[in-house]
Amino acid sequence: MSEMLQSLGLGLSVAATPGNLWYCFLGALIGTLIGVLPGLGPIATMAMLLPLTYYLEPTAALIMLAGIYYGAQYGGSTTAILMRVPGESSSVVTCLDGYEMAQRGRAGTALATAALASFFAGTVTTLLIAFFSPPLTAVAQKFGPAEYFALMVLGLIAAVVFAQGSLLRSFGMILLGLLLGLVGADVNTGLDRFTFGYPELRDGIGIAALSMGVFGIAEIVLNLGKPQAEGAQRQAVSALRLTRADFRAAWPAALRGTGLGALLGILPGGSAMMGSFAAYSIEKKISKTPERFGEGAIEGIAGPEAANNAGAQASFIPMLALGIPSNSVMAMMAGAMLIHGIAPSPNLASAQPKLFWGLIASMWIGNLMLLVINLPLIGLWVRLLAVPYRLLFPAILLFCCIGIYTVNSSVFEVTLLALFGLAGVVFSLLKCPLAPLVLAFILGPLMEENLRRAMLLSNGNAAIFLSPISITLLIVAVVLLALILLPSFRKVRAVAAEE
Repeated sequence: MSEMLQSLGLGLSVAATPGNLWYCFLGALIGTLIGVLPGLGPIATMAMLLPLTYYLEPTAALIMLAGIYYGAQYGGSTTAILMRVPGESSSVVTCLDGYEMAQRGRAGTALATAALASFFAGTVTTLLIAFFSPPLTAVAQKFGPAEYFALMVLGLIAAVVFAQGSLLRSFGMILLGLLLGLVGADVNTGLDRFTFGYPELRDGIGIAALSMGVFGIAEIVLNLGKPQAEGAQRQAVSALRLTRADFRAAWPAALRGTGLGALLGILPGGSAMMGSFAAYSIEKKISKTPERFGEGAIEGIAGPEAANNAGAQASFIPMLALGIPSNSVMAMMAGAMLIHGIAPSPNLASAQPKLFWGLIASMWIGNLMLLVINLPLIGLWVRLLAVPYRLLFPAILLFCCIGIYTVNSSVFEVTLLALFGLAGVVFSLLKCPLAPLVLAFILGPLMEENLRRAMLLSNGNAAIFLSPISITLLIVAVVLLALILLPSFRKVRAVAAEE
């Protein structure tokens, strides 16, 4: 415990520097803005800002990107409550009771409940990350190349099994991501692979071009085809306070939402949206008066809002402790680390202690900043919704092209951006999940490197994969694959996704 407190002290000393405080505030501010504006989520925003991280210190870059992610969970609730327009998918259930409370003159209470529940969940989850990451890291440091390979195989399979959508399409996207990761010069021989004569591809496909294309450009194009929400009326904001009765009803829901969101956030393929929907479902089922839900039940705000923020931050645990990004947002974080030459791995805490603990400490500081950003500026956030999206997208598109060009001052990168943007639109229309594609693209080269390293160490003897840790991970992966074949599991999976 004393060692953890010392590490948190180190993290606070790093996160509290003027530069890192500024980037933490900037990330939280951008995240809130993105959360308020429907149609442009944190994944697309992080992808578009990825080129900027070339010019930042690694710690500052990760602090800013993390702030965008959990800041978006805060901002989405503001317009959900006041205008019944969820800025984020994770805030959809907040509309049900939040908007009803606003119509009854209790908008301030609903907003305060959402903000305080999110802050509580963020604080608790930050402590969970600080508590669980070092033990997991200590275990993972015993891993060799064979164990790393088995862990990454398990991570990719688990991401498919627990994610939503078609299993066949998910596997297809993983295979495509692995193939894209093979492009470039071979690590051992130096020979070109799948470059098709383009010297620009010798270093491989850049994570910035891929992520900005399939998430950023595709998101812009798809949003242009969606009708903008009209007719939503802003509700007057009452005093931002909770009565004793409100607090007694809200805090158990926030506590349960925090635990559930943290659990689902750690799972591969988990997301803040899963946590918020599951928390709402549980609160309604255990309530003695379930008929209140949808009519302004404060538990219907506290539980989901705590769950979505806890899920957003808990997803950092597998990435920081094991080096395995559990979802597409964590893949963006891993991409930012790779840009700075830092490979996501269990050795991060020992190799980069200031970055590791500085990022963790910044999450609590960022959650505190979000209280200040969200509540006093409610009027500003709502007025931003008056800006038509058709006026925003040209500026966003121009920013994407300039950002990707500055990476290598290459028109070829802009061409790749356009190609991946077109591919992202096609994949989205075909309902192919994009998260497995990016996860496989990030993990593919690391898997290949560890596989070949393991075979070199064993002189080609595959028995190296029969170590206790490696064989256990591979058995778990096989069990997960077997579960997919069970009709009962597929039915439960489909029902869970529907709920």
